[in-house]
Amino acid sequence: MKIVRITLRILILLALICGFLYLNSLLPIITGYAAKNMSSALFVAKRTYESMEETDLNFSFIRFVNNKIDPLQKSVKSRFLWHTSRTTFVNGFGSILVNDYDVNEIHSRLYPVVPVLPENPESIPWPMGDLITKPIHSGINMEKLNLAMEQAFADTIPFKGTFAVMVVYKGQPIVEKYAKGFSADNLFLSWSMAKSFTNALTGILVKEGKLNIHEPADIDEWQNDERSQITINNLMQMNSGLEWNEDYGNSSDVNNMLHKKGDMAHFAIEKPLKFTPGTVFEYSSGSTNIVSYLMRKAIGYDSEYFAFPREKLFNKIGMRSAIFELDASGTFVGSSYLYASLRDYARFGLLYLNNGKWLGKQVLPNEWVEYSTTPAAGSDDRYGAFFWLNKSGVDHPDVPRDMYSCRGHDGQYIYIIPSKEMVIVRTGYSKKGEFDENRFIAAIIDAL
Repeated sequence: MKIVRITLRILILLALICGFLYLNSLLPIITGYAAKNMSSALFVAKRTYESMEETDLNFSFIRFVNNKIDPLQKSVKSRFLWHTSRTTFVNGFGSILVNDYDVNEIHSRLYPVVPVLPENPESIPWPMGDLITKPIHSGINMEKLNLAMEQAFADTIPFKGTFAVMVVYKGQPIVEKYAKGFSADNLFLSWSMAKSFTNALTGILVKEGKLNIHEPADIDEWQNDERSQITINNLMQMNSGLEWNEDYGNSSDVNNMLHKKGDMAHFAIEKPLKFTPGTVFEYSSGSTNIVSYLMRKAIGYDSEYFAFPREKLFNKIGMRSAIFELDASGTFVGSSYLYASLRDYARFGLLYLNNGKWLGKQVLPNEWVEYSTTPAAGSDDRYGAFFWLNKSGVDHPDVPRDMYSCRGHDGQYIYIIPSKEMVIVRTGYSKKGEFDENRFIAAIIDAL
């Protein structure tokens, strides 16, 4: 019996040690998630503390985090048990989770002040501004459309958590609706819709001759091993072959990268090769952040890199509100952290609906949209290059097969449907299974 008691005590002790080590690995994710999302919500998105506590931060251990707000410094300190995470704010570049880098180093960088478009969009015709000069109602069943909106905002499963919806048809907005507590003044977190913006920025550098997506990626750490054959195209099509775990529910690669690492791209760069490049599809936010780093390297000067999204994309297509956030190392978090208004997300969709042209001017390379919507090897026709596809109809059987989309965590979507001349934007907070995309889109299309 004595041996049994000793063995039992040892097992209990080992279980406690393992539990402590696992919890200790989760704490920076828990507090980092709370700090980053609360900070950006307050100081970028114009959300309220109460709104965030009631919705976006009201789950799992996150709901127990203590968030302390410093409105003067525009920073947040989030504590749970023995761990604290904090953010800092850089004007024009949002909230940055402080990891591995000193706050003074983050603020010492030469962030350019890039002029935004004129601040009177209400007097400028859509799509460069918000003045709607040609409202479209002909050929639209408004009763059906209104019913589709009521359904989308029902806030019960399978239509739970909608914040805002906008529908643009034949180039003109026909619906713009917000849930209580939200308005056109709010910015909305992209989550992985940011990947599609990284696609656009990559395309612009290709057009300028500064990147070749089919050549091996310029990564020093890969030059002497089998990773040397990975191309930017492989990274964009999510078949680089790099080992990656995109599970948001545990201490996964994506959670460790976003919440523990100051240099997110290099966390992903260090991953070993698991498959032959170009053969196996494996969705990876790390791949997108590597592409963001490669853009920084190709541009060469940080001041030019920091100005790049605003000068070469946002200002070109009327996206006055957009903020692309940086990690602590100074690289745009191309996988996840872009904020923009509902209308600006719609403008981005229009850019792709019009094959990369904006008011007659080619912003993206001529064949870039075709490239972006070509199925990636191994994806079963469900993914292109930082865009999701509907060619198989598996996920959206009642929606045209030519639809492609930007998709973000917890229910952020930009749907682009060329055959219907339509862009639909939906933002919200909906966990898996809480929002029926297929029925949502089909109901809108049925009103045409």
